[in-house]
Amino acid sequence: MITFTDISKTYRTSGLVNRVFDRLNFSITPRDSIAICGANGAGKSTLMRIIAGIELPTSGTVARAMRTSWPIGLSNCFQVLTSGADNVRFIARIYEKDEKDVLAYVEDFAQLGVFMNQPVINYSSGMVSRLAFGVSLAIEFDCYIVDEVTTVGDARFRRRCEEELLSRRDRAALVMTSHDPGVLERYCARGAVLYGGTLTFFDTAAEANQAHHALQMRHPSAPSALSGVS
Repeated sequence: MITFTDISKTYRTSGLVNRVFDRLNFSITPRDSIAICGANGAGKSTLMRIIAGIELPTSGTVARAMRTSWPIGLSNCFQVLTSGADNVRFIARIYEKDEKDVLAYVEDFAQLGVFMNQPVINYSSGMVSRLAFGVSLAIEFDCYIVDEVTTVGDARFRRRCEEELLSRRDRAALVMTSHDPGVLERYCARGAVLYGGTLTFFDTAAEANQAHHALQMRHPSAPSALSGVS
């Protein structure tokens, strides 16, 4: 389980404090699947980074008893002057996994062929995405974080990505954001709406989507995060 107690996040810009969210309290349990709904600027990505452990809250506590992934498909962690294969080996060592096993999985999944041994700087954006998605799924985690990106590449590769994510969801927790309600409802059992600095939970992802849509209809131009204060 991962328990978040009184989590708040603020940023200071131009002398003002922008409070993204305030005193959030929730837990993620094993095999939980949560859809996080919210408009642009609501703080979804900030929340996902805090859940993943790559950003700290301004205040509050996080108690972790599950190993959490980085956001799936995150590609800015690669050393671009190093080959894809060497990047994969390095990540495997960080997580104390067998380098050969992890590399074999990524080679089979990403289907980059000879490019696996070339510097990442030579990759197209699609190839980088394939590598990022492959290495994200090559490591087994207790909780997977999916921030907007669910699939990349051609139809065949997208089907495989979907199959892998559904397989992970069946044996691990999953927290997902997406602007596509259908995607959230396909992958997630329950949902939450991040609005005005608060996080409200619903029994199903469909109910969360409906609540988010209703908020957008009632307040189409209202700020999603809390206003800045001096």
